[in-house]
Amino acid sequence: MQKNENCPTSRYDEKDLIGLHPDLMRVLRDTPPPMDEDMLRDFVGGYVEKAGSFREIAREYGSPLYILDPSVLKKRLSRFREAFSILSRPVEVYYAVKSNNMPEIAGIIAGEGAGLDVSSGRELRLALKAGAKKIMFSGPGKTDSELSAALDNSDRVTVLIDSFGELDRLGEISRKMSRTIKAGVRLTTVEDGLWRKFGIPLAKLRDFFVRSESHRFVRLEGIQFHTSWNLTPDAQTAFLGRLGGALRELPESILRKIGFIDIGGGYWPEHGEWLRAGGTPSGALRNLLSPNGPDTGSRYLLKSREIEDFVESISAAIDRDLPGMEDCAICVEPGRWLCHASMHILMTVVDLKDPDIAITDAGTNAVGWERFEHDFFPVINLSQPGVEEHRFDILGSLCTPHDLWGYSYHGRSINRGDMLLIPTQGAYTYSLRQEFIKELPKTVVASIDQSKD
Repeated sequence: MQKNENCPTSRYDEKDLIGLHPDLMRVLRDTPPPMDEDMLRDFVGGYVEKAGSFREIAREYGSPLYILDPSVLKKRLSRFREAFSILSRPVEVYYAVKSNNMPEIAGIIAGEGAGLDVSSGRELRLALKAGAKKIMFSGPGKTDSELSAALDNSDRVTVLIDSFGELDRLGEISRKMSRTIKAGVRLTTVEDGLWRKFGIPLAKLRDFFVRSESHRFVRLEGIQFHTSWNLTPDAQTAFLGRLGGALRELPESILRKIGFIDIGGGYWPEHGEWLRAGGTPSGALRNLLSPNGPDTGSRYLLKSREIEDFVESISAAIDRDLPGMEDCAICVEPGRWLCHASMHILMTVVDLKDPDIAITDAGTNAVGWERFEHDFFPVINLSQPGVEEHRFDILGSLCTPHDLWGYSYHGRSINRGDMLLIPTQGAYTYSLRQEFIKELPKTVVASIDQSKD
């Protein structure tokens, strides 16, 4: 695919940087690699091949729609499990419900025998209704009623305790209910800034286990940590190294209690992160400085490792840093990696205004935020399918100018009544949707012909 000249970019020459502060110059020069246009062409082509199947769904159910493909979800789960099967110890998979809390997804995952990771009483109720046999209850600031609900379902729920105060409250509530519950403790991986809201510092791990001994109904037998937005396994393996060092300092009496180590999630899908200029530090700064308006045409790719590469590095780190704990189960909490490619958004063009503006029947309240000003995903015309790209503002019908789906579309042409697809919208969209102005799309569960994982 040749670069589309109809998608202009804002450019700076080195002479434009003269006189700027050195820190600003560093940001402007630190530009991510551009998107591989051949990769984008292949990606779009895969959905063009399935255009007929999507059109058939739209004819039956209308528009706009969330389309969940259960075959993709199951393939992703199967591949994830297969990748982690190389570990030399038991592995338990828990889907992170917050990444997409669609009840149908929770039901499919639970039906495949995997666990669910929840972060609130609301998500706990969803997991129980989905029939999950194993539930990790994580998150800071659990209320007394949420802890009581976990205790009511202690045969299925493990509470990941977030603080000393939460440990004491869980201990008191469990004493009053005379009910024992399995628990772990969350460790913070970043001990300054806003991320310190999660978990306790690694240096206080021993004190936490000692404190737990005063709560007879809290069976503390695990450790959890989580690193986010992982394009590589480096953050995970680095913390495993730190954790291994801390565990070597613990007495045998505490080590014997540890039956699981939960290494969290944050695995990025192998397609990588696709960004517009405004989604990168250098592009955002250039947009602010540009006399010609924002760059709406450039696309950048932050590459991600395949899950098999993640597991190879993580497995080596576990064997190196957790010796003598071969019977300790490893828990993992994938969210985005499982659901990203399994859900798509379908909409219809309801109005063509200027020669380069289309208005659709779906607003970005369906994804909950102004995602497409920063992230890039192709808009594919299912009614006139093709891989060629045309400059066009694709907008929703909300009363806000930030209701944007894209600055271009792929297809032969575009007309009123055409059906458009935004593919791979499974992660952190449905969970963030808003009841704002327009009704939300309906959900359709359907396997798409020739679907790929």
